[in-house]
Amino acid sequence: MKPTPIKREIVDQLVSELGIQDFAKATIREVKQVAARAEQASGVEYIKMEMGIPGLPAAQVGVDAQVKALQEGIAHSYPDIQGLPELKRQASRFVKAFIGVDIAPEGCVPVCGSMQGTFASFLTCSQAQPGKDTVLFIDPGFPVQKMQLQVQGVKYETFDVYDFRGPKLGPKIESYLQSEKICAIVYSNPNNPSWVCLTEDELQQIGQLATQYDVVVMEDLAYFAMDFRQDLSIPFQPPYQPTVARYTQNYMLLISGSKAFSYAGERIGVTCISDQLFHRHFPQLAQRYEGLPFGLVFSTRMLYALSSGTSHSAQYAMAAMMRAACDGEYRFRDEVKVYGDRAHKLKEIFCRHGFHIVYDRDMDQPIADGFYFTIGYPGMTSGQLARELMYYGVSAICLVTTGSHQEGLRVCTSFIEDHQYQQLDERMAIFAQNHPLN
Repeated sequence: MKPTPIKREIVDQLVSELGIQDFAKATIREVKQVAARAEQASGVEYIKMEMGIPGLPAAQVGVDAQVKALQEGIAHSYPDIQGLPELKRQASRFVKAFIGVDIAPEGCVPVCGSMQGTFASFLTCSQAQPGKDTVLFIDPGFPVQKMQLQVQGVKYETFDVYDFRGPKLGPKIESYLQSEKICAIVYSNPNNPSWVCLTEDELQQIGQLATQYDVVVMEDLAYFAMDFRQDLSIPFQPPYQPTVARYTQNYMLLISGSKAFSYAGERIGVTCISDQLFHRHFPQLAQRYEGLPFGLVFSTRMLYALSSGTSHSAQYAMAAMMRAACDGEYRFRDEVKVYGDRAHKLKEIFCRHGFHIVYDRDMDQPIADGFYFTIGYPGMTSGQLARELMYYGVSAICLVTTGSHQEGLRVCTSFIEDHQYQQLDERMAIFAQNHPLN
């Protein structure tokens, strides 16, 4: 065996000190902590691929607008719980420009990032109809959303989309909906972590079933327009971001400023609720919340109780970024396309040294290059591979933590620097020598 870049005893001791029993179930924060402390103890730089944090500068148009708002004194005022009128107007325009659907400004509600948007959405959906107390996840997905339900005491079901693409998707979803217990369906598109992008046909299946069984679809668009196989960034012109909104009125779109605009630190996003759902009166919600319709329960009860609104100055930033994108002044896709370029280079290195892409196909196409991708190594479980790579100065999380049933890891491209491609190539060459394939 060739010596590993990081001494095994350093990693093993840190894993023991942190009390990690099964590396397959190690959280993002735990993996990050092991990598940071092993880097410090060894003096060897880690190639960090575990955290889904933007690695690009925040959109300048947003920074300028937020600074201007602060300089003009906006920090002294509470924001309206419904949101800054200009942000609501620009969010409505943004949905029309890049998704191609109409949502009235009143249904576009600012939230403290999509994280808060999903938390408030789960609360609202799980209380809306008697007996419908369970959320269905089309996995793999963002692990923290399940933690949110754990905090709320709301039940959930989940299945791995890997074996249920195309015409198989609808029947699989319906097998859960037939119980009449599902209140909401959740997925991200593009998907975190597999980067699978649901097609219009698949979204149509989801939408029709949502209408038939009267469930709400929560479409997490954290990686908005980041299927780089096509240019989805020309305002008011197709192709548009694929969406379930074309096939049902039972939908909520969660649009985040974190990835598309690299504005993660200010915790700003917009939850866009269909006009019909926003105004719909659910008897159970009306009885509990003074006769309010769904949309006002979401904003004036759930969000108000959680945070009494969203950062006032950050709303000015989001409004400016959305306006500039709609007006064609700000090409946000051009800035974030670097993630796809990084993924392409990283995949080539891993595959050249015996790794494979776990979620490798998107229906009849190769998977897109983007913010995330997935890797596996023959003969190794997720936990074995994740821990073994730590000895080579590479950190990533196991797919099992995302709800996937596949053996492998999620790789994030956001923190990769130019000099690290050569580092990775050299380290994976040693890895391949130490783990020869038959």
